[in-house]
Amino acid sequence: MDSQGPRPAPGFPGALLEEHRMLRLMDVEVLYMKVILVLRGVSIELPEGGIIALLGANGGGKTTILRAISGLLYTEDGEVTHGKIEYKGMNIANKDPQEIAKMGIIQIMEGRQVLEHLTVEQNLKAGALIHKGSGTLKSDLEKVYDYFPALTNLRARTSGYLSGGEQQMLVIGRALMTHPEIMLLDEPATGLSPILRTTIFDIIVKLNREEKTGMLLSEQNVSAALEISDHAYIVENGRIVLDGSSEKMKSHADVQEFYLGFTESGKRKSYKDVKHYKRRKRWVA
Repeated sequence: MDSQGPRPAPGFPGALLEEHRMLRLMDVEVLYMKVILVLRGVSIELPEGGIIALLGANGGGKTTILRAISGLLYTEDGEVTHGKIEYKGMNIANKDPQEIAKMGIIQIMEGRQVLEHLTVEQNLKAGALIHKGSGTLKSDLEKVYDYFPALTNLRARTSGYLSGGEQQMLVIGRALMTHPEIMLLDEPATGLSPILRTTIFDIIVKLNREEKTGMLLSEQNVSAALEISDHAYIVENGRIVLDGSSEKMKSHADVQEFYLGFTESGKRKSYKDVKHYKRRKRWVA
């Protein structure tokens, strides 16, 4: 061991002290319907108060990772069949999703899952049903409206009639009502305009900094995710194929070519010209 302390293991964002490890997946495998192997030996670590990005194309396994953590695998007949998912040192793999939510881990699913027949404020109050913390309902509502001023004048509006951006603000606000320690965000900016996408990412960063909420973000917009995250993992075919600090990932040749769309000369690359994918280097942390 050198004077700089222990070296980080491949696949983990630094050598964290045990008390700073909030969430850790270790060699996790997931089966659907007891026969389809979807995740293969996935190891990920989210430090306390960090923002970690899961990057990659649709179908790579990002959503399955989030569902394995939140316990929502059961909705698609899935289960963790190998490895551990540790939250504050406790193995939560295959635990009841309500129990996991009460512990402080909240998943915000893709597609803006609002309760369409309820008003904005009723949706927010629904989040308070698994309230975790010392705040009152009134103070928690005020906090949400402070973070999302656009919702203030919409509190009596039926949620099904909100725009896509307003619904995304609402589901994040509803999650905030639970006093989460970790938010699992599945493609939070999908389908939004560039302006609204920027707004949502700005809010994620603000919540992380001010509420100290850990964020695990699944996102196809690699460039935007690398801007707001501390560390990133690229998921392909159920495996982690590359990971490192977000700053280093921006300059990694594979990330630039296959996820940011640049050639080695710095020009934009046409994906129709990609004939063969030969990964240059696995770990960049």
